[in-house]
Amino acid sequence: MAQVTQRLIKTVITRTPQLVSAAVTYSRPRLATFWYYAKVELVPPTPAEIPKAIESMKKMVSAFQSGRLRQLTVKEALRNGVVATEVLMWFYIGEIIGKRSLIGYNV
Repeated sequence: MAQVTQRLIKTVITRTPQLVSAAVTYSRPRLATFWYYAKVELVPPTPAEIPKAIESMKKMVSAFQSGRLRQLTVKEALRNGVVATEVLMWFYIGEIIGKRSLIGYNV
């Protein structure tokens, strides 16, 4: 039993640098791609973008009130639905992180 354990430890010690090198080689381009998009997509809005967002929301509300939403194509409606679902899921993930549990609040 001791010989098997020693052999296993020796194998792990000798193979660890190879595995780490392979992991770094595999991860480096993927992390570079992630950081490239993260710098663009995950930044908070600039002060110049906030009025544009408010104007966009006003247009959306007026489109809803006037009934222009019925003139959307299926592709646009699907895209809007996917974006709304993504926003909702990020909200739920934030709630789960904030309360540190999947279960609801203690009331």
